[in-house]
Amino acid sequence: MSKWKEYKLGDISEDVSYGYTESANENPVGPKFLRITDIREGSINWDKVPYCIINQKDFIKCKIEIGDIVIARTGATTGITETIKHNVNAVFASYLIRFRINKLKANPFYIGYILKSNFWKDYVSSIVGGSAQPGANAKQFSDFSLRIPSLPAQTAIAEILSSLDDKIELNNKINQELENLAQTLFKRWFIDFEFPNENGEPYKSSGGEMVESELGEIPKGWEVKTLKDEFILNMGQSPNGDTYNTIGDGMIFFQGRSDFGFRFPSIRMYTNVPKKIAKKFETLISVRAPVGDINMASEDCCIGRGLGSISHIFKLYSYTYYKILSIQVELKSYDNEGTVFGSINKETLGNIKSIIPPIDICKSFNDLSVANDGLIFNMVNECQQLANLRDTLLPKLISGELEVNNINF
Repeated sequence: MSKWKEYKLGDISEDVSYGYTESANENPVGPKFLRITDIREGSINWDKVPYCIINQKDFIKCKIEIGDIVIARTGATTGITETIKHNVNAVFASYLIRFRINKLKANPFYIGYILKSNFWKDYVSSIVGGSAQPGANAKQFSDFSLRIPSLPAQTAIAEILSSLDDKIELNNKINQELENLAQTLFKRWFIDFEFPNENGEPYKSSGGEMVESELGEIPKGWEVKTLKDEFILNMGQSPNGDTYNTIGDGMIFFQGRSDFGFRFPSIRMYTNVPKKIAKKFETLISVRAPVGDINMASEDCCIGRGLGSISHIFKLYSYTYYKILSIQVELKSYDNEGTVFGSINKETLGNIKSIIPPIDICKSFNDLSVANDGLIFNMVNECQQLANLRDTLLPKLISGELEVNNINF
């Protein structure tokens, strides 16, 4: 620790800037437009980042580069950070502040990890205080004091932590591809009606008989009914607040979609008096604003009033998940349906019109998808283990408690 030096964040930054004020544009024109919402999940999914129209002067000022650190400066997200890892044609929004680290003084990726640590979170809490409208400015962030080792040591620490993040990112990409494949198959079978006929040929394009229905043409033998005719719907109910805990006492508890991640929620809360239970692998749906977000239960859990669970009588978990995912746009239409804050109740959810295939076709799809979903489940678990390892190593490495040459994995 004797070789470590103390700096302020502003001292090791060659540029500190506020972002661009233009609004996002969903059309693929111009550079990507990085917002607070795009950095909230711990990594940036550039495919979901919108675009913006920007003049050349502002583009030069706000263009982000590899190693740039962006920090949210307003609301409940104040202090959330992300370090740019990829070369992307993008600018950043006005509710973000960009710190461009002087690479002769510090490794930007190492600094990025410090800004994800409890040292940083505690500092942000101290400057935000109990404000009703949290926020911070560039000077306040710049005044953050940090102790850093030599550049080679910073680089070695950043490489260790980055190797864990890179594996998490790779797993996430594979998971997304696996889910996309299943969604494509679901669409082909249940929306385009090209499921295999008795000869293994695509039904509709091979001349399969179609009949009229209130939802358009459907294969003969299929029916138009409602979600409650195909699935079991279970609406959540929150236990008393004094039963909540974070020490693992009782059953996992999810109040709403705030815990949702890719496919499975993150476990943060428990209750020792659960009321409404969702079983492992049942589909979870947000029924209060925002309505229509979808996850799957990774194990038996208690669900609060912000969630509902959907299951199939034959336990076709994969089929159920992709079926509900296929109507997500319709579900999201209830987000502000006649209320200040969107919601959907059991009756309305259950009465949504649904095309119901014969059960043998549903089972066939489920059999094909369950293997991919098993891979997703395993990789999500691995990601959580890697994240736990990273979060355990992080404070020890950036404080000097643990030296790089003492790590083996």
